[in-house]
Amino acid sequence: MSEQLLLNGATRVHYIVGDPIAQVKSPGDVSRAFAARGLNAMVMPAHVAPAALARWLEGVSLAQNVDGVIVTVPHKFACFALCGSASERARFLGAVNTMRRNPDGSWHGDMFDGLGYVAALRDRECEPAGRKALLVGAGGAGSAIAHALVMAGVASLAIHDGDTARRDALVARLAGLDRCPVAAGTSDPTGFDLVINASPAGMKEGDPYPVDIEGLDPKTFVGCVITAPAISPLIAAARAKGCGTATGADMFARVRDLMVDFLVEQ
Repeated sequence: MSEQLLLNGATRVHYIVGDPIAQVKSPGDVSRAFAARGLNAMVMPAHVAPAALARWLEGVSLAQNVDGVIVTVPHKFACFALCGSASERARFLGAVNTMRRNPDGSWHGDMFDGLGYVAALRDRECEPAGRKALLVGAGGAGSAIAHALVMAGVASLAIHDGDTARRDALVARLAGLDRCPVAAGTSDPTGFDLVINASPAGMKEGDPYPVDIEGLDPKTFVGCVITAPAISPLIAAARAKGCGTATGADMFARVRDLMVDFLVEQ
């Protein structure tokens, strides 16, 4: 199927909303994914500050040709609160990264960051089950990845985040599932065989590493959610040590397919 975009008055419109927004790949990538399925649909970026999010969504909802919203930083928790309904996974996390219209015009949300990252790990021949995992970042993406790792059968999970209240709340919720030990962690990756950065550390030049790279063992598998730069400083350092890696682009390719399935209800 051709991936050439078709734009006309019948095009179904989707947005990706974030603050900032210039770094995202979804407008082109998801629009091409729609076209590859023979769909006349597109994704537009929307740079919306947190204080304006509810008013923006209210206005967008008035357009009858707007079918969906992809949600990125920092709006994943706030958009969950604006949904009329949500998946069980999204309700557990209190966050969404994709929203589609309900028949009554309200929004139904789900969260695919975690499922997508676990799929990306497996694509790179890293099976999470049985691994001792360290996750940095307890925000929207981090929460989803943490939940997916627990559900995928990691032996244990440690979570590190500078916002200790947010970290501790996530640890408590996940520990309540009684699937594996879940605890607060640090930036020291020593002793872990799976380390994932789900924080923004590495997006800006001069950012500190999210973990102490001296503690990385060549047998440790290292992942990072950052898509710009394509090879984050953490991924570059991990590769220099001989570690297997999964990049933000690896994750996004999997998340994109899950989002498109959801948006077109497949």
